[in-house]
Amino acid sequence: MALSSAPSIHNERPPEDEEDDYMSMAIPEPSSTFNHTETSVQRRARKKREAEARAHQPSKAELARQAELNRDEALNVSLPATSKGYQMMAKLGFKAGSTLGKEGNEYARKEPLGVVVKDGRAGVGMNSEQKRKFREVAGEEGGGEGTNKKRETEGEFRERQGREREEKRLEGLCWGAMKVLEGFEGEDRESSQVHDLEGGQGKRKKSKPTKQINVLWRGLLRDRQEREMERRMRYDLHQSLSRNATYADPDEDKQDKQAWGDEEEEVEEEDPELEEFKLLEPAERLRKMVEYLREKWRYCFWCKFHYPDEAMEGCPGLTEDEHG
Repeated sequence: MALSSAPSIHNERPPEDEEDDYMSMAIPEPSSTFNHTETSVQRRARKKREAEARAHQPSKAELARQAELNRDEALNVSLPATSKGYQMMAKLGFKAGSTLGKEGNEYARKEPLGVVVKDGRAGVGMNSEQKRKFREVAGEEGGGEGTNKKRETEGEFRERQGREREEKRLEGLCWGAMKVLEGFEGEDRESSQVHDLEGGQGKRKKSKPTKQINVLWRGLLRDRQEREMERRMRYDLHQSLSRNATYADPDEDKQDKQAWGDEEEEVEEEDPELEEFKLLEPAERLRKMVEYLREKWRYCFWCKFHYPDEAMEGCPGLTEDEHG
């Protein structure tokens, strides 16, 4: 009896473990049966948002915007077939897409006239008038007085700006020269207000009238007086609201009465000489003041120095350019 040979256990090799190929791994798609059940917290938040939306009262601005949107939407829609006007025109032979009137008219309209809504309270022709005035100023339109104005070029604009800056600078120098003159000649004005000691009491003399002041720096004094008068008027108005007008204090002097508004302050008349001087160009006014300072007080406005003699040795000259 032949015995079948069984395979030897020692000759068998265990199968090698297959290595996983991670580069070819496929990620499974999420199941389409994912549970989207709303939780109690989400449901409560949703109901809260819906309740707030229902309870919200739109403001006037929101209502106006919504009305404007509804109006624009209605105006952008062509004539619908359900419109009474469309039905009436259809009975007369009108067809959608055709024009009104005689056939073959190339200027006939296929759509109704557009509606332009005007906001504001201005008149109907206000915008046209504003545009016309703007064109006149810009020189784009002629036909009347003041039109056809030449447009200012960049060079002319810069030149005009330079002139204005120079005039402003000269005005400032004029005020500085007037203050220098006040410093020299103001002593003579104050000398007329000294106290005469008679019997141990001071007696104040009347100050010199403004018209007798040198016209070169009279404008500085007049401007100061006007500002002081305006300040007193405001003060009088304030005091008149807190004091009885019929009350009279026997101990009040003249200045107190003027402060309370009980006595009017003397106001000088107009000064034609000063007005004529102000009409001069700033450069001319400054030149007159500089020359007067040199001739009368031996003072150079540009050097800012008071020379001891009339020769004024060391001064470069009369003008600003000569002083560098």
